[in-house]
Amino acid sequence: MTWELVLVGLLVGTLAGATGVGGGSLMTPILVLFLGFQPTVAIGTDLANGAIFKTAGAYRHRRQGTVHARLALWMLVGSAPASLLGVATATWVARTYGSEAHTVESRILAAALLVGGLGLVIRTAVRIRQHDRLGLVMDRRARIIAVGTGVIGGFLVGLTSVGSGVFFALVMLTVFPLRSATVVGTDLAHAAALLWVAGLGHLVAGNVDLGALFWLLLGSVPGAVLGASWTLKIPDRVLRMGLAVILVASGIAIASVPGGTPLAIAIAAAGILLIVLGTVAGGRFAPPLVRRLITPSPDPPKPAPPQTDSPP
Repeated sequence: MTWELVLVGLLVGTLAGATGVGGGSLMTPILVLFLGFQPTVAIGTDLANGAIFKTAGAYRHRRQGTVHARLALWMLVGSAPASLLGVATATWVARTYGSEAHTVESRILAAALLVGGLGLVIRTAVRIRQHDRLGLVMDRRARIIAVGTGVIGGFLVGLTSVGSGVFFALVMLTVFPLRSATVVGTDLAHAAALLWVAGLGHLVAGNVDLGALFWLLLGSVPGAVLGASWTLKIPDRVLRMGLAVILVASGIAIASVPGGTPLAIAIAAAGILLIVLGTVAGGRFAPPLVRRLITPSPDPPKPAPPQTDSPP
């Protein structure tokens, strides 16, 4: 079970590096459903792997100028301590209730992701005109939202290992005025720092399979760097729609309903295909319906300034 882990690491690392999501949302279900890991060990190993490969992806994004460092820092203020509380809760729940509690927690999170992902799909689809996205100023309101987002998301990450990409990306896409590429880079930078905290917590608790971690990193680190290099080449609206579709797929995968995993893989593949079709040759190869969804309508021409008589 070595080449399987390398391949899974490569695929998940590339997806996370390019879109910011797909780390815990896909890695943990794959480890549990396909590779036979115990849920607690899968969560701990996934978090440790994510800490390292997302650091590599975040470094690449930082060099590309697609990281809002202050936003990532304020989210970390809330998420770091909350993630440790989530780790402690996950360990206690696993010892007390076994896998049943993890299933309930996962389904609650899956429902939130499905609602949020579908809402983002609709919001992106109906937003025909592409407005300019202003830069984010970290005023008092933005800091409060960032810390609150960190507390909720950090606890979910420590508890279930998911949410480092899907939850924070969803909030940043819908609340903060950031371009999609900056959302991806900021999310990876924050997730890398957060996962180091949560991953070390699981390592101390004995929930990390170090052998599996080694093979996962052989694929995930180069995948994350490759994916991060691709982000700037993806048009903003294309990336936003692709992220929304992948969020929906993540929610279905986490729900662990019968037949949900193949459906989630199919939807995630459709999201990746959407990104590819919308990126290659400016979207020329995409079907007309896809082009309408991912291509903003041109803004109406601005009226000419009024003519004034020149001074004599």
